[in-house]
Amino acid sequence: MERPGRVKDGAPGDGTSRVLAAGLVDFLFPPVCAVCDGPVAQSHALCADCWRKIEFITAPLCPVLGLPFAVDLGPDAVSAAALAKPPPFDRARSAVRYNDTARALVTALKYADRTDLTRLVARLMVQAAGELIGADAVLVPVPLHWRRQLVRRFNQSLLLARAIAEATGMALIADGARRVRPTRQQVGLSASERERNVAGAFRAHPELVARLAGRRVLVVEDVVTTGATVYAMARALKRAGVEAIDVVSFARVVTGPV
Repeated sequence: MERPGRVKDGAPGDGTSRVLAAGLVDFLFPPVCAVCDGPVAQSHALCADCWRKIEFITAPLCPVLGLPFAVDLGPDAVSAAALAKPPPFDRARSAVRYNDTARALVTALKYADRTDLTRLVARLMVQAAGELIGADAVLVPVPLHWRRQLVRRFNQSLLLARAIAEATGMALIADGARRVRPTRQQVGLSASERERNVAGAFRAHPELVARLAGRRVLVVEDVVTTGATVYAMARALKRAGVEAIDVVSFARVVTGPV
C-alpha cells in the first residue's frame, strides 16, 4: 500500500526552484485554457467562458447514486434509478455533468496525453466527494486491461487516484483490482451491451481485504455513463469480501429528471 499522500512520480525538490521554473515556463509558453486554448492566468486551468459551461453536480441529490434532483425532496429521498436497480456500492458522487466541456477535458486527458490536467480534475472530484473523503477509506482506481494500458501508456483513473491521495493524504492501493480480460470500449454500446461487456471483467487483489485493515474502498473512475463499469468493479470487490464501497468520478451522464 502506498503511504498516504506519497506520489512516486518524482522527488519534491526545492520549493523556490519549482516556483522559478514554473514562472519561466509560463513566460516562454503562456498558459492556455485546457478546453479552448484561450489565454488564462495560470497553467492547468479553464478560461472564464469554459468555466461557466461546466455544470457542477450539487445538492439536492440522491444520497446513493449522487444524481441531482430538480427540487429538494427531503433528506430521505432516493432516486428512482437507485430504487429500481440498487447498486453494489454504498454511495457515489460525481463532480460534473458529462456535457461538451467535461467531455473535452476527459478526451484531452485520456487520448491527447494531457496528464497535466490531472490535478485540476482531481481537485474538482475531491470537492464533490465530500464525506466520502477521509482516513477511513482507501483509494482503489478502476484498472485498465494491460493491453490497453500498453497502448495508452497510463491509466487515467490511477493518475486521478494519485492526485486525490496527494491532495487529501488518503491511502492508495494502486493494484487493488485488475481487469482480467480485455473488453470493448464502452462508447457506442447500449446499456445492456455495456453490462455484458464488463461482466466478470474485474478481479480484486487476493490480499485486498487484509491490506484494507477494516477500511472502506473509494473506487476512482473518470466518467460514469450507465454505471456498468463501476457496478462490475464493485461486484468484484464484494466477492473478495470488501464490505464498504463508495465511488467517486469526475463526470456523470445525467439524462432527464431524476
